Amino acid sequence: MMYQSTRDKNERVTASKAILNGLASKGGLYIPEKFPTILITEETFLQQTYQELAYKIMQPLLADFSEEELKKCISEAYNDKFTDKKIAPLNKQGADYYLELFHGPTLAFKDMALSILPYLMTTALKKQEVDQEIVILTATSGDTGKAAMEGFSDVEGTKIIVFYPKDGVSDIQEKQMLTQRGDNTFVVGIDGNFDDAQTSVKQMFEDQELEELLNQHHMQFSSANSINIGRLVPQIVYYFYGYQQLVKRGEIELGEKINVSVPTGNFGNILASYYAKKMGLPINQLICASNRNKVLTDFFNTGSYLKNRDFFVTNSPSMDILVSSNLERLLFEVVDKDNSRLNNLMYDLKQQGNYHLLEIEKNKLEDFYAGFAEEEEIEEVIQQVFMESSYVIDPHTAVAKKVADDYRKMEKEPLKMMIVSTASPYKFPACFIGPNHEGKEVAVLHEKTQLPIPKVIEELDKLPIRHETNIKTRDMKQTVLSLLNL
Repeated sequence: MMYQSTRDKNERVTASKAILNGLASKGGLYIPEKFPTILITEETFLQQTYQELAYKIMQPLLADFSEEELKKCISEAYNDKFTDKKIAPLNKQGADYYLELFHGPTLAFKDMALSILPYLMTTALKKQEVDQEIVILTATSGDTGKAAMEGFSDVEGTKIIVFYPKDGVSDIQEKQMLTQRGDNTFVVGIDGNFDDAQTSVKQMFEDQELEELLNQHHMQFSSANSINIGRLVPQIVYYFYGYQQLVKRGEIELGEKINVSVPTGNFGNILASYYAKKMGLPINQLICASNRNKVLTDFFNTGSYLKNRDFFVTNSPSMDILVSSNLERLLFEVVDKDNSRLNNLMYDLKQQGNYHLLEIEKNKLEDFYAGFAEEEEIEEVIQQVFMESSYVIDPHTAVAKKVADDYRKMEKEPLKMMIVSTASPYKFPACFIGPNHEGKEVAVLHEKTQLPIPKVIEELDKLPIRHETNIKTRDMKQTVLSLLNL
C-alpha cells in the first residue's frame, strides 16, 4: 500500500513516510492508491473488540507497519484513558442511534485518532530512521488542539505548536488548551479565525526557506490535523464498530444499509465514513451536516465552492470553517485522479476564492446529502431531544440530528440512522442552559440534567494557566521561529 499526492502524480510514499510528512509536496494531501475491502460477512466481525477491529481495518492501510508495531500502537492508544470500555458506544434514543465518540481524555471525537497518532508517528520515526525532532504544527477550531497536545505531551522527539482563534472557541475548550501540561506543548491565540490559522500553517509547510532552516537544526514539520493521513485512517474504524453494534443488538441484519449523519467542518470525519463505505461498509447516504457557515452545503447542492462569504462565530464553534481542507481528497476522486484538473481547482480557490465542478463531476457527489442548521434550531433540537429522551447532546451533534431529520422528510425508504456524536455537552454547556450563568455553566448543566460531570471538567478550574500567548495572525511564522529558538 502506497500513498500518492493529490497534486503530484510522481509523489508516492509509504504510510509511515506520509504520516511523518503530514502534508504532501506542493500543498497536496496523501491518499491511499487503493482501498482494501473489509469483509463484514466474516464470522469474526461481530465478535471483535474495538482494538481487534482497529487492527483489521488499519493493517492493510498501514502496510509498512509490522503486526507487532501496529498492535502495540493500538493497545497503547485505546485503553483505560477512555471512560467507556467500548471506546465508542452506540446509544439508542428514540429512532436514532448516537455513536458516542467523546469518552476519551478531552471529551471530543478527536481523541479517537489523536490517541494513536503519537504512537504511529514515533514508530514511523524509527522505521524511517529519522533523527530529526518532529515539530507538530496545527491549527484548531477548538477540539483538535487539546486532543493533539494531550496525545503528544512530553513525547520524546516531538514539539507541538497549536494556533487557535482567540474569540472563536468555547470557554471550556480554551481553558482545556491553556492549562495543557507538557514541556513540549505551546498554545497561541490569534486575532483571526480558524481559516486564517489553517492558511498560515499550510504556508509554513510550503515555505522552503523555513524548511531549510528547520533542517539545519535537525527539525521537520508534521501535522496533527486531519490533513495527516495518520489522523484520518483511525477514524474509519469507528464507523465499522458502530455498524457492528447495530447488528449485534438486533437493530439491523448483517449487510443491511444504514444512513450516517456527521457534523462537518474540515471534512475529515465524514471523509472517514466515505472511506468506510468504499471499503465495504453498507452506508446508503452520507449526510453532511453544517452550521450557519454552510459552505459545504452549498457546494454539494450546486457543485460550486465559494469561500469568499461572511464568516460567522456560532454556538457550534468547531464547525466554524470556510475552507474545508479534506474536501481536496474527495475532489481528487471526483476528477478521476487527474492532478492537473485538481491543481487548477485549488489554484482557482486560492486566487479567486471559488471553483466550479463540471456537471459530470458534480454527478459523482451522489453519495452525499448536505444540509445545515441555524443557531436557534441547534438550541431547539438540544431541548427537544432532552424533553423526549432525557438525553443531552452537544451543539455539533444537534446539527447532525437536525439535518438527519431534514433528510428523513424526503427519504422514500426509511433506513436506520446513525448520528455521529462528536463532543460531550459539558464542553458547550451554554447551548443547553442559556446565558447569564457565567462561571457556573457546568454546575447549572448538571443541576438541570443530572448528567454526571466528567472528571476532567471537574479538575479544570484547579489547573494553572500555562499558556498566555496571543498574537496577530500575521505574526504566526515569527512566533514559530521564536518558540523553536531559531
